[in-house]
Amino acid sequence: MAGLYIHFPFCKQACHYCNFYFSTNPKNQNEILHSIKVELKLRKNELTDSIESIYFGGGSPSLIKPKVVEEIIKFISSHYQLAASVETTLEVNPDDVSKEYLEGLRTAGINRVSLGIQSFHDKELKMMNRAHNLNQALQSIRWISELFDNFSVDLIYGIPYSSLASWEDNILKALSFNPPHISTYALTVEPKTVLAHQIEKNTLDLLDEELVKDQYDLLLKKLEEKGYENYEFSNFGKPGFHSVNNSNYWNGKPYLGIGPAAHSFDGNKKRSWNVSNNSLYLKSIKEGKLNNETELLSQVDLYNEYVMTGLRTIWGISKEKVTDVFGTHFSDYLEKQANKYLITNELYWDGDLLKITKKAKFLSDGIASDLFMLKA
Repeated sequence: MAGLYIHFPFCKQACHYCNFYFSTNPKNQNEILHSIKVELKLRKNELTDSIESIYFGGGSPSLIKPKVVEEIIKFISSHYQLAASVETTLEVNPDDVSKEYLEGLRTAGINRVSLGIQSFHDKELKMMNRAHNLNQALQSIRWISELFDNFSVDLIYGIPYSSLASWEDNILKALSFNPPHISTYALTVEPKTVLAHQIEKNTLDLLDEELVKDQYDLLLKKLEEKGYENYEFSNFGKPGFHSVNNSNYWNGKPYLGIGPAAHSFDGNKKRSWNVSNNSLYLKSIKEGKLNNETELLSQVDLYNEYVMTGLRTIWGISKEKVTDVFGTHFSDYLEKQANKYLITNELYWDGDLLKITKKAKFLSDGIASDLFMLKA
């Protein structure tokens, strides 16, 4: 099974924390959407497996008209083999949607939406330069919960000005709509963003790291109480509602990324990414060719990626898999590096699987990096 990702690189305005590739200039939107179909046709032989997930991301794909979304889905189904129960997700912003728009998406073939609420507090939304407000957030999630059985809500913690109490309010407001899936991300300072400039100029202070950790721990507690599975560090799903798109990434399945700046992986060791420039992307597609870069991952690269994703997920790191795929040199190294974290009760063995303990989850990326191999 494989995944298909469609990147729509346009937004109405730039969020202060975002470093994804997008443009706030609406010029060439129609040309990009046409070129996405051309690229889909050009690359149809790259995926031999059935597609179990189609994901429209961005940018703000909720700027695409439902009729166009339907055309793209039909185009995909005519050129690719789809699984019988393919999950089709489209990211939406609260300020972009109406009930009619959401009904249109459902008719178009979208069976899952991912709603970028981020916060239910206007002060926090304004600080992040989100285009919506509290009332739009509440109305959009009401409509979505009525129209879709499968949907996800995005929230951000660690926001300047926030407190443990305000974060708990965000969690409880989201839970009141009983979403099948919740994604949560710590606010991070990415290079060349407005947020990075504000931090550098001391016009904004980041939240204390201990408070950020407290917010994450509160999140774990509240969502576990409601029956959510923390199947990946930032992602929580009710049983049967784990994101197929996200799970494919973490389990090393092949996926094809279409559109400017989109990334692809062949499921083996080849990774590629399209040019992050709308004009150059359009030019190459018009010429019937791809403007992308590729790299072949080494055994060390693949091992390190497996360690990182394994510790972030409920599936852990399989020692047997490390031995079979990478060799005993790697599995011996893994055991040696993990030993000190076993002693401190930050890692534990669940049969063949090396997993992170609940108390150490917030430190998972740092622990994973200590298990990395720098060279074979």
